[in-house]
Amino acid sequence: MTLISFTLDRAGIREILRGPEVRQLVDTTADEVAANVRALLPAGTRVDVSSYTTDRAAAAVTIVDVRGMGWQARDGVLTRAAGFARLEVREWRNGR
Repeated sequence: MTLISFTLDRAGIREILRGPEVRQLVDTTADEVAANVRALLPAGTRVDVSSYTTDRAAAAVTIVDVRGMGWQARDGVLTRAAGFARLEVREWRNGR
């Protein structure tokens, strides 16, 4: 049996996750989700995409309409739009 030694390069992984290639992938996917959301909402409803960086590239898609929370609660428009973009949506739990 051969043993393999492996050292995780956390700084290298952080650099990749904050790099331009991951940023482009995140932004492109967020734009796709936003387009999917727009297709599920009444014409002219404002949907914004905001890019930001934490420990990695990230983006948020927001329905800028007072009815947005209701559409998500009733129809799951954001969840469905993410699913159409082949993203897995899971419940967020603090600390996990």
